[in-house]
Amino acid sequence: MPAKALTDADLLVLGLLAEMPRHGYELEQVIDDRGMREWTEIGFSSIYFVLNKLERQKLVKAGKTSGAKARKRYSLTEPGTKAVKAQSLKALGEFRAVRSSVLLGMIHWPLLDQPVALHALGMRGKAIDDERARLEKLHLSGQPLPDHVDALFEYSLGQLSAEAKWVAATIACMERRPELG
Repeated sequence: MPAKALTDADLLVLGLLAEMPRHGYELEQVIDDRGMREWTEIGFSSIYFVLNKLERQKLVKAGKTSGAKARKRYSLTEPGTKAVKAQSLKALGEFRAVRSSVLLGMIHWPLLDQPVALHALGMRGKAIDDERARLEKLHLSGQPLPDHVDALFEYSLGQLSAEAKWVAATIACMERRPELG
């Protein structure tokens, strides 16, 4: 295990390299094809940054491919394999609080014009409903999926459902009890 904990982007790249050696462009394609940006943020340029960092940490090694377009093809080292397994187990077993910007908006509720703030919460609710519909459609279009991928969708959809319920309850509460605002 490396001295420092892996970032989510590190873990994603290591996991994809655990499947098979790949070069940066292949990693980008797999991330796009599998819709992995639904669960983690990693840009195309970040892939190469992460690969270079992981190579310096000796978690991956690079080899050149042959052909007209010689590219570095990265594969896991033994420490890289151990790191991805350990960090995956840690990610499964630990809770990491997610801090949403909605909490900052709510803490400043007394500063806001209540009708405008209620409208903003309503817009958040609509955005959540739209995202939930988009994910449900994406989930259904990919069927049949492996159980672990279904679980990823169910997790995201469950979080969206919980937040939609919270938004609706908060709007109802703030409309009934304006003195809280």
